[in-house]
Amino acid sequence: MVLGGGRVGHAIVRDLAAEDDFSVIVVDVDPVAVDELTDFGADGIVADLSRPDTVARAVAATDADLVVGAVPGFMGYQTVERVLEEGRPVVDISFFPEDARGLEELARQAKVPCLVDCGIAPGLSNMVLGRLEAELDETYSFQCLVGGLPVERTWPWDYKAPFSPGDVIEEYMRPARLRRHGEEITLPSLSEPELVHFPGLGTLEAFNTDGLRSLLHTCETPNMVEKTMRYPGHAERMRMLREAGFFSSREIQAASGSVRPRDVTEALLFSAWQFEEGEPDLTVMRIVVEGSKDGRAVRHTYNLLDYYNPDTETSSMARTTGYTCTAMVRLVARGLWAEPGVAAPEIVGRDEACYRSVLDHLAARGVHIFHHLEEV
Repeated sequence: MVLGGGRVGHAIVRDLAAEDDFSVIVVDVDPVAVDELTDFGADGIVADLSRPDTVARAVAATDADLVVGAVPGFMGYQTVERVLEEGRPVVDISFFPEDARGLEELARQAKVPCLVDCGIAPGLSNMVLGRLEAELDETYSFQCLVGGLPVERTWPWDYKAPFSPGDVIEEYMRPARLRRHGEEITLPSLSEPELVHFPGLGTLEAFNTDGLRSLLHTCETPNMVEKTMRYPGHAERMRMLREAGFFSSREIQAASGSVRPRDVTEALLFSAWQFEEGEPDLTVMRIVVEGSKDGRAVRHTYNLLDYYNPDTETSSMARTTGYTCTAMVRLVARGLWAEPGVAAPEIVGRDEACYRSVLDHLAARGVHIFHHLEEV
């Protein structure tokens, strides 16, 4: 059962339903989205998943062996909680703000695995660090630069959102946690912008966001940072809106009555940041991990550049996020990962068989991450 049939949920459903191993049920509040996905071999239920009791009823009414959480971030934690209360394994991509460790007891009581943050970043990026911490004698630093962008830049934003604008704003509001010299520090999101060049793509702007999440609890690497990438100039515009109060959730009095500025901003950005039908996007990621092996200092660099697929009409962000999720679903379905409890991707990535299985799954769908190793 896939809870959520939005852009990423759509890719997840299509990928799972395309193979004989799975029978898929999708649940979403939008009857049009559900109807579209039934054309690809899924069964559908129209229901409002923002109500926790609806989640519980939908899961309880079926014999689904596994549930995928693909709802917006603000709904994610309570959705996973209800699934675990029904005793079902769950793979989640909702990127909820709450600490997933709060679900540990529920998952262990149910004796089922609960895999969280199973997207591209967090997700695949975490798996890379988990694998290298297992392989190297010592790791010194981890840097992940990642972004989803429209191929064509258009004024005034030079940006469109492959997911909810509300989730993007939340990312820009949430303080960014980093680790420097073994100490955790907190900086404002959108801080420390830097220009980064990518051959064949050009120059992008990277800035701090709160993407490390579980890595701060599970990994020992003393220097870690994740930065989001956009076209140059984006961070300054977003800082201006944030500092001027446009992202505030506190009500203010306007001529028409009380209003939350963030509601107005989200409503305006929803249409401005919406991708047109068939409009191409791209996903770009660079991961750099430095450490030592057999007395040598080494640097591992991973580069990913993925584009919209016109053959399947699937956005790049939906492909890279959704297919990482379906790879994790396969780990649970095939019994490669059966450990009860909550597991972040870096924990799964420490298992070499699981790590290789995810990379092979992505490569078979045209999503490639290129690895370069050098001595430093």
